[in-house]
This record gives sequence, C-alpha cells and structure tokens, in this order.
Amino acid sequence: MPEILRMPEVAANTPEAVLANWNVELNKPYSAGDALVTVETEKAVVDVEAENDGVLLRLLVDAGAQVEVGAPIAVWGTQDETAADVDTLLSSLGVESNGAPAVDEVAGADEPEAESSVAAEEVEPAALPKASEEPQTNGERIFASPLARKIARDSGLDLIHVVGSGPHGRIRRADVDAALANGVPAPAPTTTAAPVAEAGAQASFEDVPNTRLRQAIARRLTESKQTAPHFYVRGSARVDKLLTLRREINDGGVVKVSVNDLIVKAVSRAHALVPGLNVQWNGDSIRHFTDVDIAVAVATEGGLLTPVVRGVDSMTLQRLVESTQDLISRAKERRLQQHELEGGSISVTNLGMYGTEEFAAIINPPQAAILAVGAAREEAVVENGELAVGTVLRVTLAVDHRPVDGATAAEWMRAFVGLLEHPAQILI
Repeated sequence: MPEILRMPEVAANTPEAVLANWNVELNKPYSAGDALVTVETEKAVVDVEAENDGVLLRLLVDAGAQVEVGAPIAVWGTQDETAADVDTLLSSLGVESNGAPAVDEVAGADEPEAESSVAAEEVEPAALPKASEEPQTNGERIFASPLARKIARDSGLDLIHVVGSGPHGRIRRADVDAALANGVPAPAPTTTAAPVAEAGAQASFEDVPNTRLRQAIARRLTESKQTAPHFYVRGSARVDKLLTLRREINDGGVVKVSVNDLIVKAVSRAHALVPGLNVQWNGDSIRHFTDVDIAVAVATEGGLLTPVVRGVDSMTLQRLVESTQDLISRAKERRLQQHELEGGSISVTNLGMYGTEEFAAIINPPQAAILAVGAAREEAVVENGELAVGTVLRVTLAVDHRPVDGATAAEWMRAFVGLLEHPAQILI
C-alpha cells in the first residue's frame, strides 16, 4: 500500500527547511540510495537519499516551498499502486484527493514529530490541525493554519485580504499562495523618516528582512553567549620566520599557501601538544577527540559559515590547502553539505586581511574555543635588549570555561605562540 514520505530533519534542531528540488520523476522507479529530493537548510544544501526502492506516486509539496520537519511531502509506493489507493490514504489524513494539498492541511504538519526519518512511514488518521487565531480590525477573528500565517507574515501579506477555503473559512497555505499570486495588497517597504536629536532633522532608513542564514547566525551566537561562559586568553607572536617560510613554500609551489593555512596547521599541532583543548562540552560529559577537526570561518554574501576541515593533524600542508580551498569555494556557493558544518573542537576566524589588529570572537557551540587572528604588522620590538623592527601577530582565544580551565588555555596559547615563532615545528 502507498505510504507517506515526510520532510526529514537534515540538521539538528532545525524546525523547517526549503524543499529546493525534486530529483526523481513521478511514476518513474528509483532505487535505494538515489537522491530523491534536495533540501536547503539555513546553512547548507542536502541531497536526501531514498532508503528503499520505490516510485513517487504523488507530490504534496512543490519545489521552492518552505516545509516544517515531519510534514508530508509526497506519497510513495510501488508501480502496482492505483490512484484510488493514493486517494484513500490522503482521505484518511483529511486531504481532498482531487488535487495536491497544501502542507498545512495534512495531518501532523503543524506539529512536527520529535524525530523524522528519510524513510517513508504510514500515517494514522488524525484530525485537522487547530486553527490559529488573531483579531481583525473589525473585532472578528481570522482563522488560519500556522504555516499559512507564517508565509503571510514573511511575505508582508495582511491576512485580512485573504479569503479562506478551509472549514469555516479557515485560511490555508493554498489561499495565501493564491493571494500572493493575484497581487493582493501588501504593506509597502518600510522606508521611513524618523526624528533625530537635532530639531527639524530627519533620517531615512530601510528595514531589510533578515535572511534565514542571518537568523540562524543570530540565534546560535545569542545561545552561545547565554549558555557558554566565555573567557579570553591573548597572545602575540613574532612571525617574521613564519612569513619567510610561507614565501619559500610558495616559491614554485603547486598550491599557494596562505598565512591562515599555516595558522590552522599550527592550531592542529598545538592541540596535539595540549589535548585538553581538543574537546566539546556535552552537558553531562566532556568529549575528548583523538583527531583534530578545525572549523574555518568563511565570509559569504549571506553571512558567516564555518565549514570543518577533518583530520588536520594527519594532513600534509598541501592537502590542507586543497581541502580548505574546496570548502571555502562551496561555502560561498551555498553548496556545503550539513555534515561539513558540524563537529570540530575549535574555529579559526581571521580578520587580518582587513587590517584589524586584534579582536575577540564568539564560540561556535558545542566547540570549546575559537581563535581570532588579527593582522601581522611591523612594530618596535625588543631584541637582545635593543629596539628593533619586527612583524607581530596578535591572537585572542575565546574559551568555554565549562570543559576547559584557564591553565589549560594558557598552556595551549604558549604552545601556539611558540609554533608561530618557530614555524618549522608546524610541519612535523
């Protein structure tokens, strides 16, 4: 008998995602392992693979739709299924069988399951979701599903202009989509003149809606500062030898090594020397890693992404450069897989190319630390009791005090600075 395919949770703690593309055709057989659908989360694009052989019998969600985790997105089965079988299944969910239903009209769409699987599953009959309520300007109430209300809010559409086609005039997602397609009046962009301190002066501004990526960044960093007790360890290193080593490596080299590549390699070596920083906080335990996985901050058009380079401690410098360049390139194209954004014990973020001398960063949970790297600058230094000119690099290590003590962080910083000043040890 036909079964329901639900929107999977492709990223932990992600309540919804965009169904970017269907990769198989209706009524065409597919095999286990084939990419059924492409799902876009706040930070990555993920191909969801089929767990069993089968056939897509009916699509419940169009490409480009934003769908809650656990909501039905398609009906699948075998080639022997009939349209009547599909209609019977959908009717048991309270969905009309003569058309593709809106996501919010399918049982379970308003309340995603605690756990969802890529594998399709049978669904028991359930009542329609309870309508949300909101007062109209005339004192009456607007009845609309949560998903319909969310789409309207995100699109700047006032539900007072939408006629509901559901039971008792309830507004469904299809009604909101139709209203948007028909050009129902929506609020004009917010460009407002606001008073300022000086009498008679006004300032113009425009409120630009936050992207899903920007909202994710705000949520995670706020959570980090609220839950992880940060402390900071600062260090400065003479990097003249490091810059000389980089020039020698790049002289006729196949790949060009950046200062940041050498810093990432030095972080890996420091983790091997001081393994107490190669950890994650897990609430009731501290996870100690044997390999060194390091996240590298990448500035993209939509916001900051931190893909993770795996096994840096066992990589050659050339392999590290190639892996990092690949991750950076795909990060800027929003083609990272979700697993490439997860894990690691430390992130490296570098603003030196902008001339920033020194700064502190916010830890990316559940990692234990983040290293903020400033610009290498020529400064007056003391050498053998005399003033000289040297190139100095300043770094700030932000550390989660729950899994890491201050003495451990200080020991790590001493080891790291020593590696920058004696860079041949980085390549061991």
